[in-house]
Amino acid sequence: MKSYKKIAIIFTLTTIAVIAIFSNSISIAFSHKVSNQVNIGDKAPDIMMKSPNDSVISLSSIKGKLVLIDFWASWCGPCRGENPKVVAIYNNYKDKKFKATLNLNSVSHPGLVTKINAKGFTVFCVSLDKDKASWKNAIIKDGLIWPYHVSDLKFWNNSSAIVYGVNAIPANFLIDNNGIVIAKNLRGSSLEAKLKELAE
Repeated sequence: MKSYKKIAIIFTLTTIAVIAIFSNSISIAFSHKVSNQVNIGDKAPDIMMKSPNDSVISLSSIKGKLVLIDFWASWCGPCRGENPKVVAIYNNYKDKKFKATLNLNSVSHPGLVTKINAKGFTVFCVSLDKDKASWKNAIIKDGLIWPYHVSDLKFWNNSSAIVYGVNAIPANFLIDNNGIVIAKNLRGSSLEAKLKELAE
């Protein structure tokens, strides 16, 4: 009986170990794949999609500003919870001037320095919604007053989410007036602190 219990315990522990190793391998591979998408120092890929009124808006049409590319959805509770903070920060910084020199040196971008000289801050929202009415209602309800809202209504198959390597939301990328990604996944006080650091 004792030996049966020992075998059962050993089998259980072995199974747990195998599952843990396998899961960790998947996690590392998936993280590696995402990390090879858009990183700090990269030039932000252009985004061109339809707005809620079906006009086409592109990220590249925004000139001379700091831009927060914000991936979200109406069905995402944490995104909706973050929206009031983003609105407050937008109102505080939309007309500010930003001037700084950032050293973004990294393995993938050795010696990279970007010079920020921007007038204004805005938000470019990319929604992972699939229902247009829900998306539009959330924009209104949350008071997302900036003009840049886009979606292809393809849920997790959103083309820009795939290009940017977004596998969870909320997710965001702060880009400078040169289109360079200077920070990722800044929320609440960390976003405000970064903008304050860069403001003149």
